Amino acid sequence: MNGGPLRRTVTVTNPMGFHFRPIAAFAQLAGRFQGNVTVWKGDRRVNGKSPLELMTLAAEQGTELTVEVSGPDAAGAVDALAEVLASPGQEDEPEPPLPLKG
Repeated sequence: MNGGPLRRTVTVTNPMGFHFRPIAAFAQLAGRFQGNVTVWKGDRRVNGKSPLELMTLAAEQGTELTVEVSGPDAAGAVDALAEVLASPGQEDEPEPPLPLKG
């Protein structure tokens, strides 16, 4: 890609917000791409490859975050990263209780 950075705005749908597990998954995925990854919440920008910086966004459910990616693999990166942000977080739902043994 030779153009400018690509951006995508996503609403956090996870009932628990953008918390540790999705942040870790996002940062790990962002690290696989060559380009720079920045996440915005309002006018605050953080490095999308840094879990600690992402945590400072304190993005609750319903928060709009903008992902900006620049670099040769920006098109694929922005799609994949936006998908992580928009994920409803099913991995965080409690598992049903095991049946009692009689």
